[in-house]
Amino acid sequence: MNDYQAKFVTPEQAVKAVQSGDWVDYGFGAGFPELLDKALAARKGEVKDVKVRGGLVIRPRIEVVEADPEQESFSYYSWHVGDYERKLQKNGLVKFMPVMLRSLPYLYRDKHIRCDVAFVPVSKPDENGYCGLGISNYAWRTIFESARTVIFEINEHYPKLQGVDGSHRVHLSEADYIVEGEHEPLPVRSYRAPSETDIAIAKIVVNEIPDGAVLSLGVGGVPYTVAKMLAESDKKDLGCHTGTISDAFLELYQAGKLTNAHKELDTGLSAWNLAMGSQELYDWLDAEPQLFHPGDLDYIHSVERISKFSNVISINGGVQLDLMGQENAESTGTRQLSGVGGQMDFLEGAYRSKGGKGFICINSSRLTKDGERKSNILATIPGGSTISAPRTMIQYVATEYGIASLSGKTLRERAEAMASIAHPDFREELMKYARENFK
Repeated sequence: MNDYQAKFVTPEQAVKAVQSGDWVDYGFGAGFPELLDKALAARKGEVKDVKVRGGLVIRPRIEVVEADPEQESFSYYSWHVGDYERKLQKNGLVKFMPVMLRSLPYLYRDKHIRCDVAFVPVSKPDENGYCGLGISNYAWRTIFESARTVIFEINEHYPKLQGVDGSHRVHLSEADYIVEGEHEPLPVRSYRAPSETDIAIAKIVVNEIPDGAVLSLGVGGVPYTVAKMLAESDKKDLGCHTGTISDAFLELYQAGKLTNAHKELDTGLSAWNLAMGSQELYDWLDAEPQLFHPGDLDYIHSVERISKFSNVISINGGVQLDLMGQENAESTGTRQLSGVGGQMDFLEGAYRSKGGKGFICINSSRLTKDGERKSNILATIPGGSTISAPRTMIQYVATEYGIASLSGKTLRERAEAMASIAHPDFREELMKYARENFK
């Protein structure tokens, strides 16, 4: 450790590496360079046109944005709009960049985009100078290997797991500067109580999940409800290969359902890229590192790797679908709500998996603030809204009224299947559109 003492500096000293015009990467998800962010924000007025890149931020603030709403020194870019970023977006303080997560490492590796300074959040080092990547592996190694300057921020609260064969670790020697200090408690994400509709959808989907299935669960209400039902079911030997590990998987483990026993790869291990949930989840990762294979986007989101598992079950939510099966998962008109994230990666992986199934789970309808019922299954996705997944990638759609299986169907058959799981108030109208437009 004495070999690296010269690299330890204050956050204020470290951020002097940022120059006007630089791109600075903050990372993704619940992992966040808290001390460096605050120190960089204090340089408002000293630098110009510094572009900060991150995504899916769930902590309550980003200091460079809060300190500079006029964007005189800093502008913020997001790969995936999180809850906090959504609030900033209303004030024009977030610039959204669409990306499929599996393609993101290529953008850095092949120099389509650049990172000048990487703010990498890491766990406390061990006696050999190795740190874990905490709760966000992301594509950090690819990013910082392309950067001009690499700054590690040691967070004393992070789980210290380093992954299978070092899949989740970095070494102090790889940093140009290292900062440490006192951090706030880790950001947590909780789930609202499931609605009656969530429960109805989850019951339908649970019946489609076999013993030994390898689960990829999104972070919404329906995926979490599915996990709770699986935990209370007679299903056994379930597996995990997922973009985000959450309390859904912790519940399965505590119920004795998550064994990973039948996975063709990473047998016995839960594989993930991000961790996001309760403090209990983070404590689990820290206490039992031998249960996990945290990996980077190249590993976890690889369609080829996902397809090597049997019975991959991918469960995600959506915003709207049309009668052809096109899905909008991330916007209301031109207003960005989230991002496509890894949904396409796991939909395609499940499609290729022997016995695999990819589900888009959606409430058939919603009520507006004025109490008017609107269908979430539409004749066409409205202009300006995103097509997150094309019709060719949607395998199964589940609402509280059943499951539409779309594979191998004509446009007319697809439309009829989609209309059959719409809210009854809209079925006849949708069927009429199908008859008139899909001959």
